[in-house]
Amino acid sequence: MKFTCTKENISRVLNLTCPLASRQGHLPILMNVLINASDSGVEIVATNLEMAIKANLRAKVDKPGSFTVPAKTLLDYVNLLSDSQIEFFLEENELVVKCIGSSTKIKGMPAEEFPVVPEIDEKNVYTILAADFKNALSKTVVAASKNEIRPELSGVHMEFFGARHKGLVLASTDSYRLAEARVGVEQGENEIKAIAPARTIYEIIRLLSLSKDSESEKNVRVWVSESQIAIRYNGFEMTSRLVEGNYPDYAQIIPESFKTVAVFPSEVMVKAIKAASLFTSAGINAVSFDLSVDTKTVAVSSTNTQTGEYNSEVDADITGEENSILLNHRYVLDGLQQISGEIEFGVNSSDAPCILKEKGKKDYLYIVMPIRQ
Repeated sequence: MKFTCTKENISRVLNLTCPLASRQGHLPILMNVLINASDSGVEIVATNLEMAIKANLRAKVDKPGSFTVPAKTLLDYVNLLSDSQIEFFLEENELVVKCIGSSTKIKGMPAEEFPVVPEIDEKNVYTILAADFKNALSKTVVAASKNEIRPELSGVHMEFFGARHKGLVLASTDSYRLAEARVGVEQGENEIKAIAPARTIYEIIRLLSLSKDSESEKNVRVWVSESQIAIRYNGFEMTSRLVEGNYPDYAQIIPESFKTVAVFPSEVMVKAIKAASLFTSAGINAVSFDLSVDTKTVAVSSTNTQTGEYNSEVDADITGEENSILLNHRYVLDGLQQISGEIEFGVNSSDAPCILKEKGKKDYLYIVMPIRQ
């Protein structure tokens, strides 16, 4: 194996693939990346057996071949190089990395020991604007469960062309809050439901963020089958297993109307809640929201027997009746930080779920369950 490429190109590809490999420890080969040089180019592959990333490297191939080397060592070393042209070639069981004034040898393992990465199951394919897809994933994954007692809740539910929206609907919940986002689909029409693991969603967000540049493609291609999700975008592809099981019918907890609706600027409320959070009891994180129609304010307050208490009022456009609700400040902040501009806050009672969404928008909603007093 022998090929030459620029530092810029190899750094980009290694930054896409290496983080997936370097997080492993139970199988030594999984901490390596597979470098596969052929007449058609160079491909670098990383996997953790649940997910896999393949990225194309623009390079001049002089001799085809394949080999695996520790991902972190290769990435860290390449990032230290200053020369623009880097030469890679094999000497027995070592990868030689050479540029002007510098040469090193990295011990590796034969390519035959690397796990076989499954090909994309090209059953249902959809084309989505990459920026919209990444934005919607970021907004929904925050509500996914952090533990895996119920595996389906530790993922993001994806529904293509279902009853709720003729496009893609993403949803996640940990039973205490729920996030739902809607995304337009440029191409594709098949109806299918799937649950993608939260760690897969975070990996997709990372990859789409890294791959964004002035020359990048605008659309990401998404494939979904019964057991696999795959994406292809801007010179890389990623495949992942899906979570087995059925997602709960969350639509029934989304209120259709509200007795009280308050509209206020996001940043003002965020500051008030962060201040109130300093005076909440650990573990409960309870902050009270009192909506006053007469004074057109939302009173934000909290009490802690050890540290003291906090009270403030946020000006708001309020319609409906007087209302109050006790909420976990962490859950509310997670939702508010996904929404910009003016927030619409809908409340029915102190023991019914409330809703946060951007005023006038229907593509995202965030529901929080109240703390029962």
